[in-house]
Amino acid sequence: MTKPDAIIIGAGVIGAAVALEMARKGWKTLNLDRHRAAGHGSTAGSCAIIRMHYSTLEGTAFAWEGYHYWRDWADYLGLPDGTPLAEFRECGCLVMKTQANDFMARHIETSRALGIPFEEWDAAAIRAKLPVYALERYAPAKRMDQPGFGEPTGGRLEGAVFWPNGGYVNDPALSAQNLADAARAAGAEFRLGVEVEAVLQAGGRVKGVRLKGGEEINAPVVINVAGPGSRTVNEMAGVTGDMTIETRPLRQEVVHVPSPEGFDFERDGTIVSDSDIACYCRPEQGNHILVGSEDPECDTHQWVESDTGFNRDFTDQWTTQAMRYAQRVPSLGIPNRTRGVVELYDASTDWIPIYDKSSLGGFYMACGTSGNQYKNAPIAGRMMAALVAYCEGGADHDAKPLQFTLPYIGREIDVGFYSRKREINAESSFSVLG
Repeated sequence: MTKPDAIIIGAGVIGAAVALEMARKGWKTLNLDRHRAAGHGSTAGSCAIIRMHYSTLEGTAFAWEGYHYWRDWADYLGLPDGTPLAEFRECGCLVMKTQANDFMARHIETSRALGIPFEEWDAAAIRAKLPVYALERYAPAKRMDQPGFGEPTGGRLEGAVFWPNGGYVNDPALSAQNLADAARAAGAEFRLGVEVEAVLQAGGRVKGVRLKGGEEINAPVVINVAGPGSRTVNEMAGVTGDMTIETRPLRQEVVHVPSPEGFDFERDGTIVSDSDIACYCRPEQGNHILVGSEDPECDTHQWVESDTGFNRDFTDQWTTQAMRYAQRVPSLGIPNRTRGVVELYDASTDWIPIYDKSSLGGFYMACGTSGNQYKNAPIAGRMMAALVAYCEGGADHDAKPLQFTLPYIGREIDVGFYSRKREINAESSFSVLG
């Protein structure tokens, strides 16, 4: 494509979703990505959890809307019968009630307001679902080298909230490829294995990009969906000056451990978010358990300068997370060989994404998506397509933000909630929980 209407930098799950939604609206889009397959960047390392609990009403509504696309994945894509598709496994999501999350009071209120199905469980119900779990309290979370690590701090967890529609996608990279294939069917094009080295502009507007090697591609619209590379792309475009919210790449380690002997976590387990031990988990293929961190204060954030060349080796953080989870599952076997994923989040200042225009005409951004926006990719793509059309049609989104209706749940949201110029949202968890 020599003259696209819009260039999308990035072909991860959100970049591919933006391409699909814009192509379906008649835009000639071209995605550029340095990886040689869609979804082979940070998307491939995603835990791909589909959940409905967020710290804000807006975030929860967006996630509840997002669930419906995964539920109806084949219909949404419209790909030919027989196409291999990523699978959404609706195993439910359980969140422990703790003092740290105010015993889930706000999440319960928000779910009721939005009509999201949920159940309140007592300790007996938790143990009935997860008989390998012990419910002693360990908060506050500690590192292994801190006094008192692994020692109960008194009392037991008494309850949790269960969202039956939660789940996970078994192959996040394939889900991005599904979206890319659907986008191609709608007329979008992808160039993979190429790297953007400059954002071109003239007269106060973007005019395209230059690739490494010198090739220039012109387009009146450029959308930054570069994941952990989003900050670098924004700096290329010179648009960071008016942003109160910044994005940075954050290194993360995710643990894979075998399910305890005698319990099939892949078949009978569920997603669990447990702020008492500062871990979340989900079933993993091969009867394994995937364990991630909820970013407790005792853990040092591993910010990196660049989204390339970072350390991909496991550190003592892997062991710390495995041992924290073993506090909850005493029969857990921790192998000598470390397995899992080391990847980057594209984290914003308040862990809420930026879906916005920029100070440069025609340059847009869908970034700061951290570890909590995978589930929202389809609706984020649809909202970004509406935002671009709104702004390119002459509207001033900064002065009069787009009001966008979430199609499945029929709720209107103010897209200014995701502004690059917003105040830091004090309601955020300031963690991967969003």
